[in-house]
Amino acid sequence: MYVIETEDLTKDFPVGFWKKRPVRALDKLCLQVGRGEIFGFLGPNGAGKTTTLKLLMNLIRPTSGSARILGEPVSSVAMHSQIGYLPENPYFYDYLTPEELLTYVGSLFNQRGEALADRVSTLLDRVGLAEAGKLQLRKFSKGMIQRLGIAQAIINNPEVVFLDEPMSGLDPLGRREVREVILALKDKGVTVFFSSHILPDVEALCDRVAIINKGKLQEAGALKEILDVGAQGHEVILTGVKPEFADLLRNLCAEMRSMGERLHLRVSNTGQMQSLLSHVFENEIELISINPMRPSLEDRFLQEIRKQPAGEGMNR
Repeated sequence: MYVIETEDLTKDFPVGFWKKRPVRALDKLCLQVGRGEIFGFLGPNGAGKTTTLKLLMNLIRPTSGSARILGEPVSSVAMHSQIGYLPENPYFYDYLTPEELLTYVGSLFNQRGEALADRVSTLLDRVGLAEAGKLQLRKFSKGMIQRLGIAQAIINNPEVVFLDEPMSGLDPLGRREVREVILALKDKGVTVFFSSHILPDVEALCDRVAIINKGKLQEAGALKEILDVGAQGHEVILTGVKPEFADLLRNLCAEMRSMGERLHLRVSNTGQMQSLLSHVFENEIELISINPMRPSLEDRFLQEIRKQPAGEGMNR
């Protein structure tokens, strides 16, 4: 059984003032997410990511199609007690403190007393807000609000967590802390479904990804399979190269660039590699590394986005 399933999930929004016309934000989306996965939902602005999450949270109703979470339709009230949700732009009553907010949210899930107080303290420490627990939220930065939003999304120990742009507004330290929280959830068997445009975080975290553009699913699958393409040459990094050898090295590779005291060379075939390494060893040049050059998730993302002609999938 899949934890999250959508079948031909479609959403049209009426636009216009006098004579309204439907614009399709999501077009027959079919997804399956297994238990314990970290699933990345990718797409440019306006692709339909937030619309999908709102449909899964039953905040809006689909035009057609259906969705299920934990085997239940998204309209099931009981099922919602087993999931957590962080919206794209969380807003909380700004005169509350983090401790008060999390205590309130926890009470909605029938948590009480000392157990709830311990849970609140643990979560604030996990998201890096332990020292700000008694500070009013109106004094928080956007990044601090984002961290608090993640804490409230997991206070009920959910089986499934939905995060809409969880890294938004975070500094590098905050992003690392959020990645650690997400990985800790995975270690507990929690399914994490999150949308993001910060591709290095997706590449570092996700088991599988889906790419959506203009409401249409472009590609979905295991991250290692999507990126499992042959090496497009190798990058060789050298240091300690004497100036008189530079021209010779340039003739032995497809491309060469200097970065400080290091030379970065790209070789495109086995013959170039053999000739280059032979010269390197004969002249006692220091070899730093040899790395295969494969497309990154960002390269694949841009490739998929550019497949669809502009305007397709929007106006119906």
